Amino acid sequence: MRVLIINTSEKTGGAAIAARRLMEALKKSGIKAKMLVRDKQTDDVTVVPLRKSWRNIWNFVWERVVIWRANHFHKQHLFAMDIANTGTDITSLPEFQQADVIHLHWVNQGMLSLNNLRQILDAGKPVVWTLHDMWPVTGICHHAETCDRFATHCHHCPLLVHGHRHDLSYRIFEKKRRLYTRGRLSFIACSHWLEEQARRSALTQGHPVASIPNPIDTRLFHPIDRQQVRKELGLPADKCLLLFSSMKITDKRKGIDYLVEACQLLQQTQPDFSRRLEVVVMGHESEEYSRLFPFPVHCLDYRSQEKDIARVYNAVDLYVTPSLMENLPNTLMEAMACGVPCVGFHIGGIPEMIDHLHNGYVAQYKSAADLANGIYWSLNDGNYPSLSEAARRKVTNCYGEETIARAYIHLYNQITDEHE
Repeated sequence: MRVLIINTSEKTGGAAIAARRLMEALKKSGIKAKMLVRDKQTDDVTVVPLRKSWRNIWNFVWERVVIWRANHFHKQHLFAMDIANTGTDITSLPEFQQADVIHLHWVNQGMLSLNNLRQILDAGKPVVWTLHDMWPVTGICHHAETCDRFATHCHHCPLLVHGHRHDLSYRIFEKKRRLYTRGRLSFIACSHWLEEQARRSALTQGHPVASIPNPIDTRLFHPIDRQQVRKELGLPADKCLLLFSSMKITDKRKGIDYLVEACQLLQQTQPDFSRRLEVVVMGHESEEYSRLFPFPVHCLDYRSQEKDIARVYNAVDLYVTPSLMENLPNTLMEAMACGVPCVGFHIGGIPEMIDHLHNGYVAQYKSAADLANGIYWSLNDGNYPSLSEAARRKVTNCYGEETIARAYIHLYNQITDEHE
């Protein structure tokens, strides 16, 4: 069986990482999988880039211009929505023609237009679409947050300055509705939370919706000697280290302000415990927040190599993710695979990954006080060795490459049989 995985980027962003890991997992299970991307970042021959052209840049810019104009020339939420008005026809590529299954992932920002998606569906091949956010099942947004209009028909979009009955969200939703009736799509969410959201959408009615999590290589992400890694990274050997990581630390959606506040509360309420704590911040622009923490901060540049990322996880005692919007974060999976307990808010797929008081702590959403409770409990009251073992066991049992590849192969076989 030949599977073509399609994603805008090869390595940039959580969806790209998940899509590439799936390709590797499928190949190890005997599937002939390739990945088609706009932005290629390695020399892997199974990753095929679109032909470089000025049109790729123009596609991205033109979509932003149309959104900017439709939003009355306001820059607000400019990158929180996509309309897929530009893209590239891939149906003539040999990789597409040879594939038995077309597997879409994150295809925004000029990779595929709605018209290109129509061409893919009209080609008659089975199509799987893995959802890494809500865009495929809403009008224009990637995260609907408290808005539920996608359940019936998008309109009066909260992201638009002057949303109205037939605004941009309404028009794109209508285009998607007509498009999805042209073929049989199988929607796969990475978390049960996103599966529930997808089932609610009027766009998925008549199409199968299921949940299959992202895979991870547990042989690459695994526990190693903590003290040795700390020595190599120049981190203190005798402190409890909290890790916060994000590609861009200053992204408010990642919630670092809540971690800062939680640390301040710990300093006030648990002074003895706090003297043991220090913070590791990994990501671009990490220096900007270093002075706000009441504890010593160690700033690390963002790591792109997975073996280097795994070493950072192995150097810390606890991974804290106060993210305000999440599906099934790769970072949580990576940390847990390395035997690091995690603390995160009750949002998206996080409660599916962290089993509360078993392999970590799930804090009340947007509660810095409960985030502080989670940090204290995990490092002081919880049985840390047991938490660590349970974190590793959860990942190997639920997210291992062989398990996820088997689930997707079953799906591929099912939908190809239906198309015969």
